[in-house]
Amino acid sequence: MNYSAWIKEVGRGSRGARDLSREDAQTLFGAMLDGAVPDLELGALLIALRVKGESADELAGFLAAMQARTARLAVPAGPRTVLLPSFNGARKQANLMPLVALLLARAGVPVLIYGRHDFDSRISPFALLDALDLPASPDLADAQAQLATRRLAVLPLAALNPGLDALMALRPRLGLRSSAHSLAKLLDPAEPGRAVRVVAVTHPEYLDSMAALLPGLSAPDGRALLMRASEGEAYAHLRRKAHLIGFENGHTVTLHPADTTDLDWPLSGACEPDANAALIRAMLDDREPLPPRIAEQVAALTRLATN
Repeated sequence: MNYSAWIKEVGRGSRGARDLSREDAQTLFGAMLDGAVPDLELGALLIALRVKGESADELAGFLAAMQARTARLAVPAGPRTVLLPSFNGARKQANLMPLVALLLARAGVPVLIYGRHDFDSRISPFALLDALDLPASPDLADAQAQLATRRLAVLPLAALNPGLDALMALRPRLGLRSSAHSLAKLLDPAEPGRAVRVVAVTHPEYLDSMAALLPGLSAPDGRALLMRASEGEAYAHLRRKAHLIGFENGHTVTLHPADTTDLDWPLSGACEPDANAALIRAMLDDREPLPPRIAEQVAALTRLATN
């Protein structure tokens, strides 16, 4: 495979770089996931794509390659399973992603949390999940059983897509996130139409690229929620203006009325797993107030899962 030709296409800088066709993107990302690209060429391609940014056609091709290599997970009948990717963890404030998951599960909506953690400077979401008695399942069969019984399961990304996990593991060596990080948020191991993707993005440009891609992914019977991430995690920021964009059956749907104001809501610095878990339990038990932005996100996801 002539990787140098693709490097030449995507690596010419912000003005000279050209986007790959969907077919070439699928072939290339498939080779990356299969571990077939030599290290030198792999690093060059990942950095070049990071600088250029992925086009909608490239993301679609990458997604097709990823989905073809993603393990299938049997999800329960009833509401669609909400997919919560987790790749960042806590930095300055409590991570409330597990709160979203637990509230959904309590309402009967199944939730799969999946991801990996590479940040020495952040507290692992999986340590927090352990503190909440939600350890990662050792395999797909156990995750399926957890979804069926307690409506909540946790899986390492490696159990769903080893090639994608290996690409994401290069982040400490490269010093930058790569296309794999964008794609991981779109991973769907369920049968078509049986899941709700939660796509939480940090940088504004990814709101645009994901908003262009998700209508196609939600047709004919798909569901997705596009939102701004909080410290990179898939829960709504407690103070910012609400930004929840829904997709169903190929169309954008209104999930929340226009909200033009920030909220004066306290942010907890309870980042350590035990303290963070205690805060989440207090909110679940009504000993601490539930943040309005979290309630709005849970309501939006419940609608997408049950409609």
